[in-house]
Amino acid sequence: MTVDATALQVPVPPPARKVPHERTHHGDTVVDPYEWMREKEDPELIGYLERENEYTEAVTRHQEPLREAIFTEIKDRTQETDLSVPARKKGWWYYSRTEEGKQYGIQCRVAAEDTGDLGRDWTPPEVVPGRPVPGEQIMLDGNELAEGKPFFSLGGLSVTEDGTRLAYSEDNAGDERFTLRIKDLGTGELLPDEIPDVFYGLSFSPDGSRVYYTVVDDSWRPYQVRSHILGTPVADDVVVYQEDDVAMWTGFEVSADRTQLLISIGCSEYSEYRVLDLEHPEAGLTLLISRDERILYDAEPVRVDGVPHYLLTHDRDAKNSMVSLVAADQFSRPLAEQQWTTVIPHDDAVRVDGLSLTRTHVVLSVRKDTIERVQVLPLAGLGTADQGLPAEPDFDEELFTSALANAEFDSPIIRLSYTSYLTPPRVYDYVLEDGSLELRKETEVRGGYDPAAYVAERQWAPAADGTMIPLSVVRRADLARDGSNPAVVYAYGSYEISMDPAFSVARLSLLDRGIVFVTAHIRGGGEMGRGWYEQGKKLAKKNTFTDFVDATTYLGGSGWVDPARIAAMGGSAGGLLMGAVANLAPEKYRAIVAQVPFVDALTTILDPDLPLSALEWEEWGNPITDPAVYRYMKEYTPYENVRPVAYPRIAAVTSYNDTRVLYVEPAKWVARLRETATGTEPIVLKTEMDGGHGGASGRYSRWRDVAWDYAFVADAVGATEVLARSTSSVE
Repeated sequence: MTVDATALQVPVPPPARKVPHERTHHGDTVVDPYEWMREKEDPELIGYLERENEYTEAVTRHQEPLREAIFTEIKDRTQETDLSVPARKKGWWYYSRTEEGKQYGIQCRVAAEDTGDLGRDWTPPEVVPGRPVPGEQIMLDGNELAEGKPFFSLGGLSVTEDGTRLAYSEDNAGDERFTLRIKDLGTGELLPDEIPDVFYGLSFSPDGSRVYYTVVDDSWRPYQVRSHILGTPVADDVVVYQEDDVAMWTGFEVSADRTQLLISIGCSEYSEYRVLDLEHPEAGLTLLISRDERILYDAEPVRVDGVPHYLLTHDRDAKNSMVSLVAADQFSRPLAEQQWTTVIPHDDAVRVDGLSLTRTHVVLSVRKDTIERVQVLPLAGLGTADQGLPAEPDFDEELFTSALANAEFDSPIIRLSYTSYLTPPRVYDYVLEDGSLELRKETEVRGGYDPAAYVAERQWAPAADGTMIPLSVVRRADLARDGSNPAVVYAYGSYEISMDPAFSVARLSLLDRGIVFVTAHIRGGGEMGRGWYEQGKKLAKKNTFTDFVDATTYLGGSGWVDPARIAAMGGSAGGLLMGAVANLAPEKYRAIVAQVPFVDALTTILDPDLPLSALEWEEWGNPITDPAVYRYMKEYTPYENVRPVAYPRIAAVTSYNDTRVLYVEPAKWVARLRETATGTEPIVLKTEMDGGHGGASGRYSRWRDVAWDYAFVADAVGATEVLARSTSSVE
């Protein structure tokens, strides 16, 4: 019998060329042999990444059947021909839909009626998946736009108040630089106006004569808000505002009552608003509270008894933020002399995240007991003794997420989204007058999904300093508490971003293989209020990493999980977390998947010319000017702290065109890991050559990306087969 010699060969990782590169800061000189990989257009670099992809494919080829199985499970559980619940704006109902076999969504609308019957006029039309909709107008078909392009993503959509024109922006590279186009919805023709290199965020002026948009600078920081008058040369576009501070981010929105352009300039620690009266734009911008006051705030205009006011969500003497009502004429006075009226007082147990307005109500987004929820407050009597109490829609699950999905200013209802680990996304209409809830849709999960077959519960893991870390634990209901089950632990832990309860079709593929899925709500996130975030940033950042390791230790001793069968996953700043815990406690993990990982953070932040680097100083500190920050970061950043130990198997997944975390970070990290590690587990680099920070575009491509990641961890923890259903539950 003849044996194919190539079939017996063990894949060998491609060698990484070394070129010494020195950097010196605060008297510390570092020699980096892999910094040459930053030369993105270098043919040698591109060839190296392609060889890495070939190696990754060879090492993981045995996982292909599992990947295909998970992809098929995701596909079979997903209602591929589906649509959103129509939302009303002026004279139209707007919605998006998907069709089986097509990668991208289709943006549509149908005409609305005005009969005078509020219940009838604000009840969305019945639109059934797969059934033609009478009078449907297709505004934008993402599948047609993506035809023949390597990547496609929409950056924004805006329709004029009279419904005659649509502005949209698309990205065909994955680098988050979009081209803005304008479509005549009556004729279907594109206007000649075409604006390249815009960022997220666009909006028409109320009269539809111009469109506002943002532009990024060379470091990918949004720094300009511009105005384009339809039918005029793009070169004549006006810069409405430009922000020159490299540590500040600029954005805008049109106020709920459509009277003002609200330009926000800020970081995570303080902000500033400049507003433009859209009825008198010639008057120029007005400053509300200067950034010099170091207040973090949002502003929304509101008229009270005909007098212009602003509702401020702010942290002035309120770590978790509060809401105040301030007359517009107060802002011309020194801050200490201004009169602010409390609407929502500060509460140590409740984080106020923001608010929206209708003509009759304030809609609050708050976080209480880790959970995001919505509260509604009548405008009548606001800021007086007659002010009512906030009402909160009532739901019966312990772990859920409820958020405002849509609030048209003149609408008698608001649209809420609801989801949990066990409940697929729901859409509710909440009637402002009486607080009643109307369920409009629950996303269908095909294949006989039964929420009773799973359990989602809150557990608390002790950190080394005594802090209790909330964990969200999701598992099959029939798993035995015998210490034998595999687990995947996921976390993020930065920028005050919360990992809120949400349903995932893809996660069912892990749960059904007996994997306990755990989300660790570690410090640095926002789940437990502003203090929780502050305990995991700058010179307290190491808490984020040790919290994750302590949560892993707790799970290993909980009785639910086999400590030898735990995998870890995280992306972006959560990818930095993955690299840090790999260095801290490599023995605790069978596998680690680091998605678009920020693993060379110190090198990046030391170079303010790199994309978004200066904006990172508020999160991590500024190692350029502060030697203490430099030393502290050097003690934890993954690339700086790779050591000669046996690492678990590691997959670093990245995108060549990612502008937020450059491909070079995981590429350098993997090279150093391979050079230094003493173990035998494979360490692989997978680069999506046509993707951005979110990976490949198109839903089927994204499902395959998820299936790849999940197959990698499921294979590592020995959970590749779907478990048979038990006839009884063991608690």
